[in-house]
Amino acid sequence: MTKIFVFFLFLLTLLASSAQKQKQVYIVHFGGSDNGEKALHEIQETHHSYLLSVKDNEEEARASHLYSYKHSINGFSAVLTPDEAARLSELEEVVSVYPSHPEKYSLQTTRSWEFVGLDEVAKQNWNHFNMGQDLLSKARYGQDVIVGLVDSGVWPESKSFSDEGMGPVPKSWKGICQTGVAFNSSLCNKKIIGARYYLKGFEQVYGPLNATEDDRSPRDMDGHGTHTASTVAGRRVPNASAFGGFAEGTASGGAPLARLAIYKACWATPKASKAAGNTCFEADMLAAIDDAIRDGVHVLSISIGTSQPFAFNRDGIAIGALNAVKHNILVACSAGNSGPAPSSLSNLAPWLITVGAGSLDRDFVGPVVLGTGMEIIGKTVTPYNLKKMHPLVYAADVVVPGVHQNETNQCLPGSLTPEKVKGKIVLCMRGSGFKLSKGMEVKRAGGVGLILGNSPANGNEYSYDAHYLPATAVLYDDAIKIHEYIKSTNNPTAIIKQARTVLHTQPAPFMANFTSRGPNALDPYILKPDITAPGLNILAAWSEASSPSKLAFDKRIVKYTIFSGTSMSCPHVAAAAALLKAIHPDWSSAAIRSALMTTAWMKNNKALPITNADGSIATPFSFGSGHFRPTKAADPGLVYDASYEDYLLYLCSHGFSFTNPVFRCPNKPPSALNLNYPSIAIPNLNGTVIVKRTVTNVGGSKSVYFFSAKPPMGVSVKANPSILFFDHIGQKKSFTITVRLGSETTRQGLTKQYVFGWYRWTDGLHLVRSPMAVSFA
Repeated sequence: MTKIFVFFLFLLTLLASSAQKQKQVYIVHFGGSDNGEKALHEIQETHHSYLLSVKDNEEEARASHLYSYKHSINGFSAVLTPDEAARLSELEEVVSVYPSHPEKYSLQTTRSWEFVGLDEVAKQNWNHFNMGQDLLSKARYGQDVIVGLVDSGVWPESKSFSDEGMGPVPKSWKGICQTGVAFNSSLCNKKIIGARYYLKGFEQVYGPLNATEDDRSPRDMDGHGTHTASTVAGRRVPNASAFGGFAEGTASGGAPLARLAIYKACWATPKASKAAGNTCFEADMLAAIDDAIRDGVHVLSISIGTSQPFAFNRDGIAIGALNAVKHNILVACSAGNSGPAPSSLSNLAPWLITVGAGSLDRDFVGPVVLGTGMEIIGKTVTPYNLKKMHPLVYAADVVVPGVHQNETNQCLPGSLTPEKVKGKIVLCMRGSGFKLSKGMEVKRAGGVGLILGNSPANGNEYSYDAHYLPATAVLYDDAIKIHEYIKSTNNPTAIIKQARTVLHTQPAPFMANFTSRGPNALDPYILKPDITAPGLNILAAWSEASSPSKLAFDKRIVKYTIFSGTSMSCPHVAAAAALLKAIHPDWSSAAIRSALMTTAWMKNNKALPITNADGSIATPFSFGSGHFRPTKAADPGLVYDASYEDYLLYLCSHGFSFTNPVFRCPNKPPSALNLNYPSIAIPNLNGTVIVKRTVTNVGGSKSVYFFSAKPPMGVSVKANPSILFFDHIGQKKSFTITVRLGSETTRQGLTKQYVFGWYRWTDGLHLVRSPMAVSFA
């Protein structure tokens, strides 16, 4: 989402062009005033020498220089690229480097990064997410942090992957740019520094790759991999929008100067629609993760999951990620899209950071007006609208003979009667079939518009689609109102009005209906998911070999599109991890995960608890520790650290054995409950449970932290000790949390149910909060 705003906390303005054609004026501040009696020309020569250190030649250095300042500040202004600004900011004598242009007609970006406070021009009233605005500059926009993506490849020609102005490839990089169909080595650059593909597992099952369905190369023919890669580390691209101009603004990844390593391990499922999803084989994914570790990535983003949980030793992602963690690589994974069913989560290993999906404060509204004048809220990203009222019909009333009774209202291909549909708006219901196909069926039958109604199973979550004719989607209750209206009159009419992008909607975030929920089906003592990030209607780059819908009949080509899923929330957290890695290169992957989790927020932009899509109060089984706040995570105060050996001991507690001669399971391994995790889950509490935890001081060298808690209903929560004293950074302090069953009165009616709360440590500056989930025996 954004680009260059550096050390100063004043009005840091619009992110500088990290898309990088756009050079921009920056102020370089040395601090203090040591110019003394130097003449201005002497000061200018000094400043020219600094510019020469980041420019190609003296002529360019002098041409880029605007002013040297002697009295207002000790510094100068010059035209720089974001990378040049970042390099100058590294110098010990430089206090800050920040862009100077005013925030005039700033169009909104992919929105998600502004929403969580990483856009330096964000002007939100809701300031819980919009704090610590120098995170990007301190992290140098993720410069030289390498993020690997195991996905469907990349569309390298996208402007989001421009390397203009970026410095040389990090010396630590050991990867390659693997060539293949429509992908030569020149397509790798200083942004996409490596690309590989893996399909031996795929071909073992399906035979040789069908060249009409996918390319034997790292090229993304689907769109998913391009979308996730640009969400992590895309460059700043002005005037990006989805089909029809929706979500128009500046597209950018969260760590826009980070490097990308692409590992294509997901392929088009043979003889199936792209819209049905790709297939990713375990053998191919493990090979990808293996190479990523060797190549030298710092963060892995894996937006891949399973439809059901598998034991850790039978889960290729879990196995590969454990070895990645051994090399201090943070691995972010999607929580899955099987919600809102309980225990539907993917990626449950405690060495992963498992990411759920929430909304943004942005919506796409396309209302329906009935002949009575009643206006019903509709949502759509279809750019077409109607200019006048048209006759309105219900799909079940205009079907051809022979359609199954339970499918008559669903506008399936070939189901509508043209003589009864021509010139009319059709109310169709969700259920079987692709949503875009329903619009195509209405269009085939001569209809002029589509109202797509939710079924009860879809809950209160809208469907956002780019149809081929005027169309909008409504909730189930509203669809019933429209149907009742149709039945109430001989001449029902309606109009679908022009859709528009609406910002600063409330409440936000709310949990997406599709995001998978806890409790953890493999180990109920580990609370999952870990955290939530934006995953609903995210704008990012797209493959030009795929359409917005990914349906075969859809021939539209777009450079950016809106997509939803925990696949979209996962790279948000991967980007935040990359920024933290840049600021704290010595932190372990567990420390970074802890920082993100303990600083997450559990309230929305109305300062009320985060809700589900239906308005009910969400729980940690939906959002984990809360909605991530990268700007707070850079300074968490305390972290819950864990080592590779800690995870091996955890596996010992689950009965796994190891042949590694360096490590053997003890006779009595520690309880899984005592893995040093930033959250606590206790199933079937019956009496008292004592949980052990250890925190590491990463805040002030001398600090005192006090304990407080909001216990889950029906239990008491106490810490021993309840005050932690630290006298240096890196110091560790252990404590116990005693969770005790309350009286029968306080837990009446809660048997077998989970209740939720939290405990926290605070020194007055930092709030280190951990969620709790407890069920009663």
